[in-house]
Amino acid sequence: MSTKPHFDPAAMTDNVKEQAQQIWLAGLGAFSKAQQEGTKAFEKLVSDGITMQRKAQITAEEKLAEATQKVTQVAHQFNERATGQWDKLENIFEDRVAKALTRLGIPSAAELQALHARIAQLEKQLGTPAKPAAKKTVAKKAPAKKAVAKKKVAK
Repeated sequence: MSTKPHFDPAAMTDNVKEQAQQIWLAGLGAFSKAQQEGTKAFEKLVSDGITMQRKAQITAEEKLAEATQKVTQVAHQFNERATGQWDKLENIFEDRVAKALTRLGIPSAAELQALHARIAQLEKQLGTPAKPAAKKTVAKKAPAKKAVAKKKVAK
């Protein structure tokens, strides 16, 4: 006698139904777990993102403060150098103007001050204050009018 495996279609259908039901339930369980874990994972990602953003902002603020400090230092150094150069230029200009005025015979401010002090001392010795010298005013002459000769037009 030959032994053939017993093939029962009804039992097989029940078995397939049962496996399909288990697969369906496993899928629902996986979906439920994914939702729970997904929400937790999403919240964790948001939390990590907030932490990362704060760190990036702090780093950016530090770099900005550092750059601002460097720019301020450079500007201060430039200002000091420029001021020094302007002072040198101003001294050179003042020296040259003073030399030119001396060559022209114009007294310096110190010489004028000494002269005023000497005048005050002389006034004191004389007992009468001298009147300040009157300023000379130069009267301008009216421009000479040109005589316009009239031409006679022959008719």
